[in-house]
Amino acid sequence: MKKLDQIDMKLEVTVIPVTDVERATEFYTRLGWRQDVTPSSVAQFTPHGSNASVHFGPDVTTAEPGSARHFLVVSDVVETHEALLAAGIEVGPLFHGGPDGPVEGPDPERRSYVTRAELTDPDGNTWVLQEVTTRLPGRVDADDTSYASISDLAAALRRAASAHGEHEKRNGGEFDENWPDWYAEYLVKEQTGEQLPQ
Repeated sequence: MKKLDQIDMKLEVTVIPVTDVERATEFYTRLGWRQDVTPSSVAQFTPHGSNASVHFGPDVTTAEPGSARHFLVVSDVVETHEALLAAGIEVGPLFHGGPDGPVEGPDPERRSYVTRAELTDPDGNTWVLQEVTTRLPGRVDADDTSYASISDLAAALRRAASAHGEHEKRNGGEFDENWPDWYAEYLVKEQTGEQLPQ
């Protein structure tokens, strides 16, 4: 018999409490989330690049509308913030943690997990945007690294290209013929939170 730590359990759906299904549907459609076909009366939406979905509808939860708080991970929170504003979605200012509490604006070093922004749906359910580019150690299995979208992979490649440029400078500016191996190692280690190649 398998042990529990050998059995895959993937988060599929989380429920959010809303008062008006049509109003919530309009909001999540404006966010650009895909509306999924469901076998029941619930509405289900999946954020672009996500494997997990949210659903809402009559009698699916006894939670108070507006009481949900979830995190949305993005690879570039500044770009996402600008896109939300351009789409007419109300979103709070970018902020990062400081020694005395939140500080407005992105983290000056753009460290992973640090910069955030918040938006709410019409019922007040909160979505926290969090920029994550390098996962904490152990958060991602090295055998299961992947990118949720073309834009996530492109952003990772840009970070790898920048880091590789520094690598070549340290090596006297010589062209690195093994750059594909270096990029591959960088991309996997960035996702798994391991020490990045130098």
